[in-house]
Amino acid sequence: MTARSFMDLALKQAEIAALEGEVPIGCVVVHAGSVIAQAGNRTLRDRDPTAHAEILAIRQAANVLDSERLVDCDLYVTLEPCTMCAGAISFARIRRLYYGASDPKGGAVDSGVRFFAAPTCHHAPEVYPSVGENESATMLKDFFKARR
Repeated sequence: MTARSFMDLALKQAEIAALEGEVPIGCVVVHAGSVIAQAGNRTLRDRDPTAHAEILAIRQAANVLDSERLVDCDLYVTLEPCTMCAGAISFARIRRLYYGASDPKGGAVDSGVRFFAAPTCHHAPEVYPSVGENESATMLKDFFKARR
């Protein structure tokens, strides 16, 4: 599968999250060319402010691989990760990060604190922005427009 195909799966998780009233962000983790984890945001459902799609998918992947280190894994997420999720990606030693829409307000990869560029960051993945950017951004805009 291609990076775009994996992002399509993350977009599907975002759609599912939106149907459940969650902010439409989806994530998949890929190992050896196969999806080993996928999740959408569940902060409302779980009553858990840490239940971002990335955190949930990283937890699943760690369980699947029986390891807290995901060194040979790639993570695809529909929105630029926040500081919490960037930290989790770093601690998990994710190999590559692909994200869809940038998040100038809450993102921490190419926006905001630029977590992976900080001297205190122990591991920075290869970063590939703007994969499925239009679809990701449109889904988020439509979600918030309907809520206003």
